[in-house]
Amino acid sequence: MLINLFAYWQITTDEQLSLLGLAKDKQKTLTHERDKLKRASVLLDIHKSLRLLFPHNRELVYGWMTQPNRAFNGATPVQIIDERGMVGLYMTWCGLIWMCRGTGRHGF
Repeated sequence: MLINLFAYWQITTDEQLSLLGLAKDKQKTLTHERDKLKRASVLLDIHKSLRLLFPHNRELVYGWMTQPNRAFNGATPVQIIDERGMVGLYMTWCGLIWMCRGTGRHGF
């Protein structure tokens, strides 16, 4: 499922590795197995939230992760997750949850 999602998001292999907490250098390991599973779960939840928020706009659902966002000072969600790791992943996910609940913050 994640491989298909990454294809829809049109993100690079390096970005995919970053989102999953995997090192680009095979000599380094960034995360433990539990962390990888949590990351996968949150990524799928992000996709679910996007589908709930934009049920009639597949282009936005699949393009949102790679589009600059005011809430992130013009950075993309993928860049935020790459730079901040799990914190960035949760920032992205929580922003979408707030939007789903109708309490979205400026920029999302």
